[in-house]
Amino acid sequence: QEKLVESGGGLVQPGGSLKLSCVASGFNFDIYAMGWFRRPPGKASELVAAINSNADNSYYTDAVKGRFTITRDNDLNTLYLEMNDLRPEDTALYSCASGQGPLFSLAPHSYPNWGQGTQVTVTS
Repeated sequence: QEKLVESGGGLVQPGGSLKLSCVASGFNFDIYAMGWFRRPPGKASELVAAINSNADNSYYTDAVKGRFTITRDNDLNTLYLEMNDLRPEDTALYSCASGQGPLFSLAPHSYPNWGQGTQVTVTS
């Protein structure tokens, strides 16, 4: 059974940093692209970052470019999202999701398996 478990969220002041982790189990993590999505309060989910199965290419939405970094450790079956210079508008439920093949897609429907999410709140 495929399972994704996120951790690392929390309450942080503007300008602060957090590193999210997503531990995968029940499937061959190293052959699938992965993505981080976020759902701000009262809004729809959006793809924040994505990475190919072998980490040779990645994607960031414009709002987080230069501040967020997506990485993965295929030996540990773990996906990461390092978030720096956090802003109040980054407040959201962050979820990791597995893709359907080795290359990432920008289409949300290409990520059929999602974790429960970890809450990130940025406030002074």
